[in-house]
Amino acid sequence: MNYINYGLQNNIMIFIDHQIGRYDPIDSLRRMLPYLQYSNVHLALDPEWRTATPMKNLGHVTGDEINVAQQVMEDYMIENNIPGERMLVFHQFSYKMIVDRANARSDFNRVRLIHCADGIGPPHVKRDSYNYNGIATNMPLKGFKLFYNFEIPGAGVDLPLMTPRQVYGLNPRPYLIMYQ
Repeated sequence: MNYINYGLQNNIMIFIDHQIGRYDPIDSLRRMLPYLQYSNVHLALDPEWRTATPMKNLGHVTGDEINVAQQVMEDYMIENNIPGERMLVFHQFSYKMIVDRANARSDFNRVRLIHCADGIGPPHVKRDSYNYNGIATNMPLKGFKLFYNFEIPGAGVDLPLMTPRQVYGLNPRPYLIMYQ
């Protein structure tokens, strides 16, 4: 709660990002919904980790699961009189992470679906991932994630880290840029 309150006081958005694991993505999302009462909180789901064998096999969600997640989030906001809109981020850096992504919708009134290029690597790898996500025009709001080098052993990083000019030069221009 300290981060949420600090964010409220300093006009900072907070993203609660569930790694899913062995959970169902909708159950994972439901665990985070109460935090939507704070106007600066948005949610994210990372399909990469929806697997029984993390670091060996990539997990995935389906386009239909993305739609159900958005509907559950929107219904919760309406039922609990939560004003405004919130972002729901789905990360993707491999084609395996969102199955049947052409089925995903982005026409919910209260939920902004953000299709975020995730993953670590040099700029050409990051651009390739982003370009692949750009093909999915049914999810027009794109995100881009960058990984700082905090010199933590075993942590993935972007080397070299793309510059703001390089990131803003992506087409389409990212709606959301995240640093981790």
